[in-house]
Amino acid sequence: MKNARVMIVEDDFIVVKTIRVSLENSGYAVTSAVPSGEEAIRKAGEEKPDIILMDIMLEGETDGIEAARQIKKLFNIPVIFLTSNVDEDILRRARITEPFGYLVKPFEDRELHANIEMGLYRAEAEKERDRLTCELREALGKVKQLSGLLPICANCKKIRNDQGYWERIEAYITDHSEAEFSHGICPECARKLYPGLCHNI
Repeated sequence: MKNARVMIVEDDFIVVKTIRVSLENSGYAVTSAVPSGEEAIRKAGEEKPDIILMDIMLEGETDGIEAARQIKKLFNIPVIFLTSNVDEDILRRARITEPFGYLVKPFEDRELHANIEMGLYRAEAEKERDRLTCELREALGKVKQLSGLLPICANCKKIRNDQGYWERIEAYITDHSEAEFSHGICPECARKLYPGLCHNI
């Protein structure tokens, strides 16, 4: 996804410069490059980049894993981790944040771009999934459906509800469906009720 906005979180100036050149030469826009987890969280809220490249091992109290966790929670921005450390305990912590990619330094340009594209695609797919899920929940919340055996009085046509009370059929159907009623008189009833007025009906 060219023209995507990428934020770099890396405390090695040379690595930042290399990544920035690679991204800009390929059509990506680098919103900013910050060296700490604390600044990454602040900048993520200000800039709302499309994706973040996050070094795991950062100076300061907030490492890349914790910064990614907070960014996901606060802004739901996808993060791709960068690291030269493949320690299993670190990887286990990183997995908990559900990163959108994982690059071990040093990496090739094509690896970087492929991870970004896959991360952006996955983020869009998840947004669409969440949107459809939300729409489905709203639709299901509006659906009311009549089913099963309904006890109805043969004389007055009232229906016995779930609590055992008898109520008018219009009220029951309104409570259990999206139907609305307008009242009128059919020709047969009109002839019975108003015989002198309805002889032509």
